[in-house]
Amino acid sequence: MTEEATMIERLGGVPGLLSAPERRAGAFRLRIDARHLAEAMRSLLDQPEVHLLLAAADDRADAAEMRLHHLLAIGQPWQLVHLETSVSRHDLQVPTLAALSFPASRFEREIRDLFGIVPHGHPDARPLVRHGFWPESFHPLRADAIAPEFADDGRPFPFTAVQGEGVYEIPVGPVHAGVIEPGHFRFNVLGETILKMRARLYFTHKGTEKLFEGRRPDDGVDLAERVSGDTSVGHALAYCQAIETLAGIEAPPRARMLRTVLLELERLYNHVTDVGAIIGDTGFAVGQAHCLRLREALLRVNKQVAGHRLLRGGTVVGGVADAVRLGTDLPQTLGRVRADFDEIVEICLTNTLVQDRLETTGRLPPDVARDFGVVGYVARACGIARDVRTDAPFAGYPLLGVTPVVEDGGDVRARLMVRVREVRQSVELVGRAVATSTPAATRERLGALPPWTPGFGLVEGWRGRIAHLIMTGPDGRLRRVKIVDPSFFNWPALARALEDNIVPDFPLINKSFNQSYSGNDL
Repeated sequence: MTEEATMIERLGGVPGLLSAPERRAGAFRLRIDARHLAEAMRSLLDQPEVHLLLAAADDRADAAEMRLHHLLAIGQPWQLVHLETSVSRHDLQVPTLAALSFPASRFEREIRDLFGIVPHGHPDARPLVRHGFWPESFHPLRADAIAPEFADDGRPFPFTAVQGEGVYEIPVGPVHAGVIEPGHFRFNVLGETILKMRARLYFTHKGTEKLFEGRRPDDGVDLAERVSGDTSVGHALAYCQAIETLAGIEAPPRARMLRTVLLELERLYNHVTDVGAIIGDTGFAVGQAHCLRLREALLRVNKQVAGHRLLRGGTVVGGVADAVRLGTDLPQTLGRVRADFDEIVEICLTNTLVQDRLETTGRLPPDVARDFGVVGYVARACGIARDVRTDAPFAGYPLLGVTPVVEDGGDVRARLMVRVREVRQSVELVGRAVATSTPAATRERLGALPPWTPGFGLVEGWRGRIAHLIMTGPDGRLRRVKIVDPSFFNWPALARALEDNIVPDFPLINKSFNQSYSGNDL
């Protein structure tokens, strides 16, 4: 029996199936009766090595129902499983999955706000995306949505009130100093010890997913690059891979290797920047100054390779742009940066004052990390070896090979060391990619796309796993684009890492997570 036949047989016992499992656009598709959605998800999530990657809804103007989509990964390497559920417009309710999965509970709140599909029995009735001055009847991603006039009536967000003798609140934000984006953090504090922190985000909800609608697939790359400004390559590549999977094409071998170089260059400059910022938050400013110097050197490398300091314009549907050029001296240039970086790291980590601020600070226990479904360096710092480059290899990684960088401390130092080691790994990967890259075609022609069929793209960005869902209409234009930045999974875990730490350590712990507001506040 083939691997595909084995998987189809395995999925055939999922409760609520409306038709036999079928493989479509790189995922095994299961059509599930809405009444049995919770049972179906439980039967899958109870199996070992199953992860929920994405949940989304779509609304088609001429359809009698909306549809829910859940994307899961099963096994190692991953097999993708796509559950599709129809929800009648006359009864926009489905059983909640909150008891099965914390990430699923947050996806449900997002879908409730944007589409009005109610997760029956959900324990948290508060909005996630929708702010208090949005009318409750307004669901912006519905096909017939018309934006009303908004007026803030001044009602406060329903945070849980502090209780206990000597406990007080410290509100921070949403407006912060400098150019940081808005987010509100409310600390419950006893003395200097943080008992609980609650975050409120989505102050910059931009309607990004709505902006994709009506564009041609090729024209969506520019917008994908701007989902989160420091993740231009990661989001563009996830978007392009979703389109390519839908079209049944694959980028040429040389393009896949060039994409790998671009992604690792993005990882390099961001990790070096983060290492400096974390060191800077301990008070050791000289370490950050040198890392900023190296960041500038890496941005200049980006400009030489892709024509843009943030690597925009390099990734296109079907491959890479003609402007992407790998100089033969690239590995040597990065090797010098790495040697410089290693010296800076040694100076910083042998400083006892720096060590004292890093070690045991902001520890996230592994079981909590798993329950929250954290991804990227936050997960790997807790000993969880999740990395799409090995779980579902893409671009040039199947040829290059990657071993996930794992630390087991779960604290700020562990999150720092994952970055430090990944900087070294990225330099090695770029060197091997340059050595194996040969002159050849760099772009595959895009053909017709099947309408209303989801295509999925998965990428290990520098922060962690990125997932995109793409659907087009009969005219070939985009009709639904769902984006999951790693920050969606990691933001809630920050509150748990802060517990029992002191207030002055919040900036340090927050920087060690370094989540994106823009990537989360779509």
